[in-house]
Amino acid sequence: MFKPILTDKAPWSIGPYSQAVQADKFIFLSGQIAIDPVTNKMVRGNITIQTEQVIQNIIEIIKEAGCSIENIVKTTVYLKNIKDFDSMNLVYATFFKHKPARSTVEVSNLPKGALIEMDCIAILT
Repeated sequence: MFKPILTDKAPWSIGPYSQAVQADKFIFLSGQIAIDPVTNKMVRGNITIQTEQVIQNIIEIIKEAGCSIENIVKTTVYLKNIKDFDSMNLVYATFFKHKPARSTVEVSNLPKGALIEMDCIAILT
């Protein structure tokens, strides 16, 4: 079973991919950057502001899939500057109290000048 997950409460994809897909009991979320779903524009600001928007986008997509943030079992965080790790981590910890597995890497660039991108995997229970 492969089912696209789409919601207008999160930014629409900026390319040929789904916001998320369900495959059996797994939900795979595409990378989210700090786009405000109301304006469809990048949220400008520091890593704290962008991290909050990214996680809010993830929450809306995961809700559409019938899950909550607690269903997320793995995240991958892409930072434009690894020096933003501590600030990102403070925001991340306020949302992910259940501590899913995570990888964090520095990348040379991200779409639309974003400071952070995050994707994740959740499981339906």
